[in-house]
Amino acid sequence: MRLITIVCSMFFLALSGIAYAQVNVAGTQRAEGFSSNIYGLGFSAGPASGVGISFRDHLPSKSSYQLIAGIIKLKSKVSASVGAEYQYDLVRGNTTRFFFGPSASYFYSGEHENTFEAPFRFGVGLGGEFDVQEALHISIEGVFTYFSDGSIVPLPQFAVHYYFY
Repeated sequence: MRLITIVCSMFFLALSGIAYAQVNVAGTQRAEGFSSNIYGLGFSAGPASGVGISFRDHLPSKSSYQLIAGIIKLKSKVSASVGAEYQYDLVRGNTTRFFFGPSASYFYSGEHENTFEAPFRFGVGLGGEFDVQEALHISIEGVFTYFSDGSIVPLPQFAVHYYFY
């Protein structure tokens, strides 16, 4: 329990320090805040943020958040995950953006009890989002993922979202 408290404290400290992690870029690549919320719906897969249906909300600023939830049931075995991710835009262009973000998730698999040795995961890393078509975007992230068994592993995360402008 003490380890979870320490990791959660580090997560929130990193979250509060994001306001100072800004890159100055001139021209069209400057990360200006949006004037209104932009919503996206899609699929996300990652060890730190979870696997499943994803909802993303770009706030009227340089910040956005993503909520992920997924569940699969085969006979009597259930596999599920729930997670969240915060993203702070460092650089944003017309068709791409580069962001920093912490994430957290919980994974479950089993019939009556969780068979995962490390179900809680926390991560922090950098990512990029690319415009495939006008409203269809793909995100790729490199995240240092902390597993609740004490291991830290650099792993990728992927997401596909359709935005409602």
